[in-house]
Amino acid sequence: MSDFLKKGFLLGLGAAVTGKEKLDKKLQEMVEKNELTQDQARTVMRNFMDKGEMKTDEWNTKQFEQTQKMAKDLGLATKEDINELRARISELETQLDERKQQES
Repeated sequence: MSDFLKKGFLLGLGAAVTGKEKLDKKLQEMVEKNELTQDQARTVMRNFMDKGEMKTDEWNTKQFEQTQKMAKDLGLATKEDINELRARISELETQLDERKQQES
């Protein structure tokens, strides 16, 4: 992961943790003031966590797509490219071995 992406990820993670802590504190205050029940507070927190997980998945997908695009733009071989080449080499080696056996 590039340094820029790593810093962005850590910044987002820090914001999420801070946001969770602030939300938890606010929910507890609301429970103490009887503005929310404990069950309602748990539901709000669970929804917050679920949304965070969805955003993490979205971010991971976007990061993967961006990395793939950068690799393509730079002319770098992807794992799929390398696996495709390995398969072609294996096929050619098999064909070469068959020809050698036919010639013998």
